[in-house]
Amino acid sequence: MSSVPPSHDPAGPSGTEGAGAPSQSPPSPSPPPASFQSPHTLVVRGNLQRDLFRLGVVPCAAVALALTGWFTHNRLQTLEAAFDAEGQAVARQVAAMSDLSLYAGDVPALQNVANAALRGGQVTRVEISNSAGIYVTAGPKTASLAQLRMFTSPVTLREASRASAFAPAGSTAAGDTPIGLVQTFRDTTAYTRERSRSLIAGIGIALVALMAAWASVRHMARTVARPLRRVSRTVAALEAGHFEVRCDVVEGGTRGTHELAVLAHDIDRLAERLQRNRQISEERVREATAVALQRMAEAEQAALSRARFLAAASHDLRQPLHAMGLFIDGLLPGATPAQRPAVLRLQESTEFMGVLLDDLLEISRLDAQVLTPAIAKVPLAELFDQLDAQHAAAAVEARVRLRWSDRGLAVRTDAAMLRRIVGNLVTNALRHAPEGGTVLVAARRSAGGVRIEVRDNGVGIAPIHQGRIFEEFYQVANTERDRRRGFGLGLAICARIAALLGTRITVRSALQAGSTFAFTLPAARLADVAPPQPAPMAPAPLVGLRCLVVDDDPAILDGSRALLEQWGCQVECVSTGAEAIARLGTGDIHYDAVLCDLQLAGDGDGVDVIDAARRLQPEALAVLVSGATGPEVLQRLRHGGVMLLTKPVAPAKLRALLTTRRQVPAH
Repeated sequence: MSSVPPSHDPAGPSGTEGAGAPSQSPPSPSPPPASFQSPHTLVVRGNLQRDLFRLGVVPCAAVALALTGWFTHNRLQTLEAAFDAEGQAVARQVAAMSDLSLYAGDVPALQNVANAALRGGQVTRVEISNSAGIYVTAGPKTASLAQLRMFTSPVTLREASRASAFAPAGSTAAGDTPIGLVQTFRDTTAYTRERSRSLIAGIGIALVALMAAWASVRHMARTVARPLRRVSRTVAALEAGHFEVRCDVVEGGTRGTHELAVLAHDIDRLAERLQRNRQISEERVREATAVALQRMAEAEQAALSRARFLAAASHDLRQPLHAMGLFIDGLLPGATPAQRPAVLRLQESTEFMGVLLDDLLEISRLDAQVLTPAIAKVPLAELFDQLDAQHAAAAVEARVRLRWSDRGLAVRTDAAMLRRIVGNLVTNALRHAPEGGTVLVAARRSAGGVRIEVRDNGVGIAPIHQGRIFEEFYQVANTERDRRRGFGLGLAICARIAALLGTRITVRSALQAGSTFAFTLPAARLADVAPPQPAPMAPAPLVGLRCLVVDDDPAILDGSRALLEQWGCQVECVSTGAEAIARLGTGDIHYDAVLCDLQLAGDGDGVDVIDAARRLQPEALAVLVSGATGPEVLQRLRHGGVMLLTKPVAPAKLRALLTTRRQVPAH
């Protein structure tokens, strides 16, 4: 046991425990450096409570384990001897009862003897045999030999049998030569169970003894070491800045002043002085914290208000825009040469509005965290080829050279999200590159995986703007808000998607020196990437396709009817959810597609119509068409597995969706 300095001797009466002590344990005090230790320094190791534990628990544990082991060993030996004795006794008894029957070859009698042995319940199987080919068994033959123990006994003729005329020739005394063999088998399951019980009982007794010793020693150690621990915890709390903590150790005896009580009183006085000196600084910190919290709450409220405004404005604008797109696409084929330029300009304006609303929807989805990346191995060569085909025409129109360098690399990420990031960065680079300039999209290995860079030699970005270019609607050189130069949402969407993929977009730029946007993704082996699937066959025409359109806006119903009928579809339009569910439940008409708005007249809910379509006509394509972009709505639709088309729906997208589920009517 380690020694304790005399000034901290805990042998005296311990102080009562008060309510002011901290609950967390203090860090172990480290000894002073050797250079500061005098020759009279008393060095102690460990702690008092641990020494008391070792003094009380270790001897009790040794005695308990020794006694338990001895008694358990004797118990197991007794069980083993009793089990073997019973099995051998049954084998000898069967051998004694079957000598005459075995000698005479009386198989029925031997069978009765074997069955009688089984009825005793001590064995599970009996076998009687001799060299003459007699073999009698009783009891099931189990396949698990590990659960059986065999006992054997030879069968010899008794003395009374020697007087018989059938005694074997040359025999002079009974029991000279065995005439057969008896084998009995006992199931060891109960025996094994009893052994386990004995072992568990022994272990339980040992544990009870150890727990009793541990509880007794723990109580004694706490009684002795509690004042020292209370003082140590208080000092540690004061060192951490908790000046309101007190030792609360008082003298409990009347013979004199206890050293620990004096030490605790001095520490309490020091804590009171420190607490008084800190009151002014704490008050200032509380005031500053209150101001910061108020500003943070105001910023969060502003962000929530903006998200609600964007969701509401997006929904209210998508309704008429969706109807406009349907009517324009229906009017374009029949427009006269004089009307066609105006209709095309109107279609272009509608498309610009749709792009803006799609970007707002993308921002809402990313903020609502309803998008989940589908991580796969993506070859950059195939991805760059798709992006090159998408942006080649824009590069030629802007007279900018567009170069791609994949270096045969592949990454592990979501292909669609990566295509969106690189596509937005390329669009941004083409928009700011000078005529005759170059935009380079390159991939190279880095320490963290594969680094993808989009470089241009444009005018560059000043350092003052580089910290804000990823904000929504922030554009450096588009103060006139020319819609052909974007809306300032591309980089904001890229930053959010990059965060969703576990990476971050960095920018390196200077005025008149171009810009480089880069991010890093995990690398993948190109050999493990599956080859691309062949392109699907051209979709079938939509002639005869039965469609049910549900919307409370008459303009959208008229536009949808005109567009779908122009494609050759058979269209039925209803304005309420109850009417739509009734039409689905009649069974007279089997619809190929159900297009339903989310917010119907009154309390109507489009999700109820979609659920009814899935239940009543599961073969129909059930699609929800809505302009709602709020996070709550998106999360609800995602959890319900509802297919969503966001208004305004491009006619080409709607046609492509319908052709994927084309069903030819039976007639």
